[in-house]
Amino acid sequence: MLPDIIEIFPPPVEPQATVRVPGSKSITNRALIVAALADGENMLRGALWSEDTQVMVECLRDLGFMINVEPDPSELCNRTLTVYGMGGRVPRGGTARQPLELYVANAGTSARFLAAMVCLGSGVYRLHGTRRMHERPQEALFESLRSLGYRIDAPANHLPALIHGGGPRPGKCAVSILESSQFASALLLASRVGGWKIETHGENAEESPYVAMTARLLDRFPVDGGQFQIEPDASSGSYFWGTGRWTEPRPLANEPNAAWLQRCSVQVADWPTSGWQVDERCPAFLAAIQGAGAVLGTQTAGEPELMISRRTDLGDSIMTGIVLAAIGVAPVRFTDLGRLRLQECERVLALRTELTRCGAEVIEEDDSLTVFPSRANLHPAEIETYQDHRMAMCFATLGLKVPGIKIKNPACVRKTFPSFFQKLAAAPPEGLGATLQDYPGGRRLSAEDLFAD
Repeated sequence: MLPDIIEIFPPPVEPQATVRVPGSKSITNRALIVAALADGENMLRGALWSEDTQVMVECLRDLGFMINVEPDPSELCNRTLTVYGMGGRVPRGGTARQPLELYVANAGTSARFLAAMVCLGSGVYRLHGTRRMHERPQEALFESLRSLGYRIDAPANHLPALIHGGGPRPGKCAVSILESSQFASALLLASRVGGWKIETHGENAEESPYVAMTARLLDRFPVDGGQFQIEPDASSGSYFWGTGRWTEPRPLANEPNAAWLQRCSVQVADWPTSGWQVDERCPAFLAAIQGAGAVLGTQTAGEPELMISRRTDLGDSIMTGIVLAAIGVAPVRFTDLGRLRLQECERVLALRTELTRCGAEVIEEDDSLTVFPSRANLHPAEIETYQDHRMAMCFATLGLKVPGIKIKNPACVRKTFPSFFQKLAAAPPEGLGATLQDYPGGRRLSAEDLFAD
């Protein structure tokens, strides 16, 4: 078991490493829904096995779907999942007096995707999760489902919610994705069985990377049975690209080429190039923050040299960029961060608070953060993680540059990357060779100690 607080010390020499990261959470949970609604037997290879995907598997099993789980010899936190589809049928449902309980923890994908899926069933379902999940937005999705004729009882349009399945009900609905693109993805994943036509507003669906991911998966998935390979998680890979050093600069491009990536001292194995994950672009942006790439956009007098948008440039890996900008070479302004306020924690406030705790200069204005180079002022600090896996991993990455960073509640990484701290401590070339200690005891932690079970 991970201790309550771990202290991180950088490796003694800069590592030359190729790190393997687990499968994409976003693709895994989408594939599980599609496989359950498909016909026949579908084998998902390279599927992430973490808290968020285990929550989805358990909920699908509670709904009556059979899913076999087998180890993946190439990655500890991956599994091969065999899902036996029921041809669009949801096998189980509860009653109004005794609804079928589905616990989604703090997994936004499970909460949203299952809400749409169980509408196709014939019973009553109660979705509930952690306190934070009960605070996160659901209204736009619930209103779209109601417009299709489904009954959803939800105080203030949050979880917990009672969803009354009505089976397929062909029709049209509109959904806003201003607060979360997962609302549109949830509807799309169930739309073929439900006979729904989906219109999005608040953001162009063609430009929303996660909605585009859903559409591509639906086009490529073997709906009559077969195998589907899930690529590594690009957001998880960002923590390792962020620790590397580029030996040669190159102009910043939307899709960095493989030859340039080879010039980084830390590699991520089998880096995705499909275009499905917006964070596939993160190496170029992280290189630019460290001065190894060209400036993004145009520089305006009085403005930071580099501007990076959560809406158009990066997904969750923008958090890695925000933290690493404190050891960058020029001010960076990160914009369109509103969605970060509605996720596992209020991430904009959390990032500003913890960076300031470390001695960084950060300005929060509306939904943007401007981070100034602060290497000379950075110092050890105890980092609150707010039960947020990405806060823990981002600041652990900073700990590879600033000795003595301490991460509270490190076990929260179980949500998407249970072996994360093992990868930091493993010897190169499979890991980074950092020293991780129990705090305040000072005991060096072994690989067995570092898995977030």
